[in-house]
Amino acid sequence: MAKEAVKKIKLQIPAGKATPAPPVGTVLGPAGINLQDFCTKYNDATREKMGDVLPVEISVYEDRSFDFIIKTPPTAFLLKKYAKIKKGATNGSKETVATISQATLKEIAEIKLPDLNAYDVEGAMKIVAGTAKNMGIEIEGQE
Repeated sequence: MAKEAVKKIKLQIPAGKATPAPPVGTVLGPAGINLQDFCTKYNDATREKMGDVLPVEISVYEDRSFDFIIKTPPTAFLLKKYAKIKKGATNGSKETVATISQATLKEIAEIKLPDLNAYDVEGAMKIVAGTAKNMGIEIEGQE
C-alpha cells in the first residue's frame, strides 16, 4: 500500500543553498522532518542550477519521511535573468524596463513548458509573454 501524504508544503529556495535556518527551518520544522536530511538532498539535487530560485513541493508522510518534486524556476525570475534586470516595472502596462527577443521568449517558454498549463511551445510563449508584459518587458516584434 502506498504511503499517504499528511502534508504538502511548497517553498521557493535558491538552488544548492538550502539551510536549516529560516525560512526552510521555520516551515519544515513543525512538520517534523529531518531538516539536515532535506537540505542535503535538496542541495545535491539542485547543485547544477546554482543561482536559480527553484520552487519545491514537499510531501510529508505519517512516519515523518518525505519526498519532494523540484519545479522549473518562476517565469518572473527567468524573465528578469534573461533581460538582465533586478526588478520589473511598477506599472507594467505603461512602463517598459527591458526588451527581449522572440528567441529568448521561446527559450524561456521551453524551460517552463512542463509546469505550465499549455500543450505546446506556442501556448507557453503566450503565457510567458503575458507575464513579461505585466512586468514591463517588451518582446521584439510584438505590440
